[in-house]
Amino acid sequence: MRAKIVKTAIVGGGIMGITLAYYLARAGVAVEVFEASAALGGLAGPLTLPDGVEVDRFYHAILPSDAHLNALCAELGIADQLRFKETRTGFYYNRAIYSMNNIVEFLKFPPLGWIDRLRLGITVLAAQRVRDWQELEGVSVEEWLIRLGGKNTYQNIWRPMLAAKFDGDFRNVPATWIWSRLVRVKSTRQGASQREGAGHIIGGYITLIKAMAQQIEAAGGRIHLATPVQEVCIEGNRATGVRLADGVHTFDAVAVTSQVPIFKRLIPGAAPEYHEFLGKTDYLGIVCPLLVLERPLTGYWTLNITDERIPFTGVIETTAYIDPLLVGGHSLVYLPKYTAPGSTLSDQSDAEIRSMWMENLHAMFPAFDEATVRYFLVHRERYVEPLHGLNSAHLIPAVETPVRSLFLVTTAQIYPALTNGESVSRHGHEAAEAIQRALAMPVAVAA
Repeated sequence: MRAKIVKTAIVGGGIMGITLAYYLARAGVAVEVFEASAALGGLAGPLTLPDGVEVDRFYHAILPSDAHLNALCAELGIADQLRFKETRTGFYYNRAIYSMNNIVEFLKFPPLGWIDRLRLGITVLAAQRVRDWQELEGVSVEEWLIRLGGKNTYQNIWRPMLAAKFDGDFRNVPATWIWSRLVRVKSTRQGASQREGAGHIIGGYITLIKAMAQQIEAAGGRIHLATPVQEVCIEGNRATGVRLADGVHTFDAVAVTSQVPIFKRLIPGAAPEYHEFLGKTDYLGIVCPLLVLERPLTGYWTLNITDERIPFTGVIETTAYIDPLLVGGHSLVYLPKYTAPGSTLSDQSDAEIRSMWMENLHAMFPAFDEATVRYFLVHRERYVEPLHGLNSAHLIPAVETPVRSLFLVTTAQIYPALTNGESVSRHGHEAAEAIQRALAMPVAVAA
């Protein structure tokens, strides 16, 4: 039995790539990570504000129920950097904000009558009782929500939220999408009080990524920043290395952790049939301004928007659970807009986005004072959340590709779970074990 792969290239230094490299290095694999940008992290990476304070570029939250992520932090010796806090969720409906954090507030929610509230509760309970998610894969999210919650709840709550999330078109979205979200939202509420809680790692996910990177290098692995991979070299249907700006570097195995369309561009030597298969995977994009304020905006962790006149998907105030003193005394508010393939919103200038967003912030919050805005920073990404259609699980690409010694480890394989730090770190661990098995390496069995 082969005890060690001499050289394994990992393409991508985001949280997925570093997690994969960490687990492979821990198993005795000699890994080299190639990251195109000058810093690790990818979508989970940091942003340095104009005043030098480092914050998450996009919003993230850790839940007390995120067992794998919490265990990983403990293993790396950074569990003391985890912080959790009771949080609140609200809804913006008909130009007013309604808190939705206990049964009394739920029963007073204006758009829903008594029967609607009962059926909404039944919807949440039904999601918790689903044991085989595959039974939902052929049912549209619209059909499932109307069947359980009724048309009034669907029209007033679910439909505008779905339209915002999917940029207007969610006809092909399976019920697994809302099921996975209802299960995770329920997991934010712990104990007899069922109070909602969320948390973070001090310094952001980059604290976790740097801790894993340190262990990778301690095990003999190497991490190359500002080193984009131009091509995965394939000879005789076998991955033989990667092409960099300075030439070809040979490896025994290559694992790519990018989004599927990027992976597809990196493997021109793969079979046309595999390229055609990969072309069936697409993603939502995002335009996500970060509003940095001198004081809190709402006090809610998440403000769900059920008004289709508002261009952004929600108001995410991460300093509802992050102590502002840990982020330079700022209040951090993320205002994401998910974009469908072909959307022109990402082509608009920062100034145009700011003008549109500010106009709507004034409409939502009449007392909002632009003088409290310290920074307004716009970030865009084309490939953020994989799109999975009805009955499409068979289209998800496997970790082990048709090309020998070539592996794909990507968020598109995380289904039906949500894409977050918990699911990504878990998938990186499971993919590392799958790669070890494919390369005939021993895999440790958990006690």
